[in-house]
Amino acid sequence: MMKFLPLPCLSQNRILVLVITMILTLPLQAQELFSRKEVLEDLDYLYESLQAAHYNAFAYTPKAEFDSVYTSIKNTIQKDSMNLLEITNAFQPLTSAINNGHTAIEFPIPLYVKYAYAGGKVFPLELAFENGRALVRKNWSGNESITTDSELISINGVPVDTLLSKIYPHISAERPYFKKAKLELLTFPRYYWQVFGEQAEFAVEIRANGSEKIYNLKAIKALDDYEMKRVDIITGSRELNYFGETAYLKPGNFSGDEAAYRKFIDSSFVAVKEKKSRNLVLDFRNNAGGDDSFSDYLVSYIADKPFKWYGDFSLKTSKFLKEHVRKERDTTNAFWRSALKHENGEIYDYDFEAHMPQPREKRFEGKVYVLINRQTHSQSAVAAAQIQDYGFATLAGEETGDYPSLYASIYSYTLPNTGIPVNVSKGRIIRVNGSTKEEGVVPDIPVRDHLLDEEDEILMHLLQEIR
Repeated sequence: MMKFLPLPCLSQNRILVLVITMILTLPLQAQELFSRKEVLEDLDYLYESLQAAHYNAFAYTPKAEFDSVYTSIKNTIQKDSMNLLEITNAFQPLTSAINNGHTAIEFPIPLYVKYAYAGGKVFPLELAFENGRALVRKNWSGNESITTDSELISINGVPVDTLLSKIYPHISAERPYFKKAKLELLTFPRYYWQVFGEQAEFAVEIRANGSEKIYNLKAIKALDDYEMKRVDIITGSRELNYFGETAYLKPGNFSGDEAAYRKFIDSSFVAVKEKKSRNLVLDFRNNAGGDDSFSDYLVSYIADKPFKWYGDFSLKTSKFLKEHVRKERDTTNAFWRSALKHENGEIYDYDFEAHMPQPREKRFEGKVYVLINRQTHSQSAVAAAQIQDYGFATLAGEETGDYPSLYASIYSYTLPNTGIPVNVSKGRIIRVNGSTKEEGVVPDIPVRDHLLDEEDEILMHLLQEIR
């Protein structure tokens, strides 16, 4: 089974549990300073391990460019000691230089949670990035003069494009479109804190109704005034609903308790059959991805022939992967055993048996549609492409941020001194139709997903079309 780790995110109804858990389980080294020697040793380890462990570290970035980033980082490490946030900020540009969304030192959630729990403050405007503009999606400042859909031009005199150019090296992604999607997901206030630190006040230049105005805003408490008042774009919620003769099924993320997930899918399709729905809409929007065993189980209910989630799948083994397998995985499993039997650095094909459709009396045989958007991540994007390529459904919405042919199948290792976790892609997945074009999953029915309002433009447009 292929694991696509979901993106880390915080949500309103989990924040208190998350805070307590993070505080209690935060590694001891999070409290420490690390010497320049230790930091440089970890940088060298990161540099070497990324090249050895990644399936193809230079698929999108020339080695000379990667080496240049490494040298630049090394030259900036001059302090006698550094804390974990400083080190994370220093190292992230090296992983992001590979330009692969699944290879990353991720946003430092434990450090952010500690900061929020200690009363730290953040920037009060949440942003969406549409048509080349940074638009106010949520305003937590208390200043009602700044309306949703207003454009943020600058902060403290620094243009938004300049701010983004400093944030982007901390976000791993294949292209700016995907970086902006991840920035929307993890949110601008969190990343602004990570890159620029805590600030008490912000002079924000806002464009609205054809004119520009500067507002002076105060920072807000990260926990009480931000996290406790908002809901993340990705919630993992599941839903079955009906719009006349059209059933609407949101499966949630493809991860978690698989038995509970399958029970939900089973019962949903029983209900849809009993309702005699003519159309079925599957919603893969705002989906963090997960495991192919989840998505394939769903697909089995709409498929009319055997299917796979990929057209071609290959892996690269390494000493880092082998250490991970011996420590974390079942070495009697054929998939993990294959990583151990190949030579370090060897790339090899791996094939899974085709999945079978559900018996005809159980599966849905009406017209099927799948909703996607730029927040359709990882395995959910792969599954959307799979469904499109087999002709199992019509896709509606906007292009995904993730590529459907991508470097993924990730695993994690930690840097030896600092313990910073690193995600790396050991696999190469080619979509069912064999295309390796560098683009996301492109919908058959394009509809813009406007994140700034509470309206569901994509679903409403589709329902109008199929009535």
